[in-house]
Amino acid sequence: MKKQAKGIIALSAVLAAMLGGGFAYMKLNPSETEGHRGGSSSSAPELLATQAAGQGTVLVSDGTEDAVVKSVAVKNSSGELNVIMKSAPDKENNTGAVYTLDGYTDLDVNTAMVGTLANNANGMQAQSLVAEGCTDLAKYGLASPSAEVELTYESGTKVKFFIGDTAPSSDITYLMVDDGRKDVYTVNTSTVANYKNSSKDFIEKTILAKPSDEEMPNVESLRIEREDIDYDIFIKYDKDKADAHAGGTSSPHKLVEPTDSYLTVEKATDIISGMFGLYASDIRTLHCTEADIAEAGLDKPFCKVTMDCDDGKSHVLLLGKVFADENGGRCAYGMLEGGKVIYIIDESSAKWLTVTPSDICSRIMIASYVWNITELSVNGGGESAEFRIEPKDKDNLPDSPKSEDFNVTNNGKEFDAERYRLFYSFLISANAEEFALDAPVPSGEPEVSVTIKDEQMGRTMKYDFYEDTFMRSLIVIDGKSKYYCTKSYVDTLKENIKRISTGEDYITTW
Repeated sequence: MKKQAKGIIALSAVLAAMLGGGFAYMKLNPSETEGHRGGSSSSAPELLATQAAGQGTVLVSDGTEDAVVKSVAVKNSSGELNVIMKSAPDKENNTGAVYTLDGYTDLDVNTAMVGTLANNANGMQAQSLVAEGCTDLAKYGLASPSAEVELTYESGTKVKFFIGDTAPSSDITYLMVDDGRKDVYTVNTSTVANYKNSSKDFIEKTILAKPSDEEMPNVESLRIEREDIDYDIFIKYDKDKADAHAGGTSSPHKLVEPTDSYLTVEKATDIISGMFGLYASDIRTLHCTEADIAEAGLDKPFCKVTMDCDDGKSHVLLLGKVFADENGGRCAYGMLEGGKVIYIIDESSAKWLTVTPSDICSRIMIASYVWNITELSVNGGGESAEFRIEPKDKDNLPDSPKSEDFNVTNNGKEFDAERYRLFYSFLISANAEEFALDAPVPSGEPEVSVTIKDEQMGRTMKYDFYEDTFMRSLIVIDGKSKYYCTKSYVDTLKENIKRISTGEDYITTW
């Protein structure tokens, strides 16, 4: 047999094996097929032994290379969505069209996600052709489609298609173009998934947008009003603490109600400014009415958070009581006062629902920076000391001053500035372990009294320590009961007051 004949026979055998019935690997050439469904073509299908029948068929197009979708109408089990063009494509700047939802332009629409409803279908290609002229559409979920979609192009062409069931492999979905042929194709599930969504899925779930670092306003105050506590939690910006020399580890904000207290930066930041960028897990109601607000319990909210900023804006967040969702997760309804959307917020994100003063307060009771103090007096255990502190060169004080930059006197006599600093270091190690808001101020004399004049803050503060029980002491600040601390600290403080003048090392543990 001639070599040429043998070659033809071998090639025929390979093609027969690959085709396995002939049509399984037939591809309709997108440029020559009826895939556009805008007309007919006499071109024959192109056989490609590497692809399935119908793979690559363009299902949705207006037949032009630069087709632009003008609008999209979607019907699904959740209702109707009407996509309209917000801004036309700009070829000079290489930007595409921007789309939004008709009837929702007063809300914060996720235009990128809405854009998928126009862009995913335009030029959509088939994975395969599974049934020509199908007579049993129910088999593919197309007798009652999960979604009906109609694209209208700027050219005036309209293309409608139906989305059926997801195939057993789950990554492909059945689809049929409304062209009278009843040909059923498969397409990527990810391409058509958004056509089954409701309007809620296209609205931003960020409740209050977070500005850029350059535009972030300073929170001047934050007030938390809640049903389960008989006081407000009120936080204010403390300009004195914000100064570079204020020192300490506490936040530049301070708790004002129900008591004065410094705040810990790590614990308080989410409470103070966490409303910016707050994200909802879901949306309950769009364009909510007064009846919707009442039904969600937000007409008389369980929690109300008011954040006033230095840009003149005030933001008020209303939160309902915590409930368990269908998956057992704990969440609450929430909305911005005067807003049009009721959100569902995870309890872990809505920290204002459960925060207490002790959760965010610093344990540091005395937070004055050591070199901001000009006068300090202590009295306890039968001993007393009155310190006066002055910079050696007030006009040229370093940014990070040290002991050698100051003159210190005790009871009118020159005193070692470093030894004064070490005593103060022990003094501020007192921890306010718990609040004593309702404790009466004792009538007797305190065990120890400390008075501090802070030049930076422009105020003088008095701390009195009273014995409360065998294990703890009551701390009264400026005549008001504030905290409890361990009594062993006060006993050690009395001993260290005695050591001020003796030169003995201060005790640093108790």
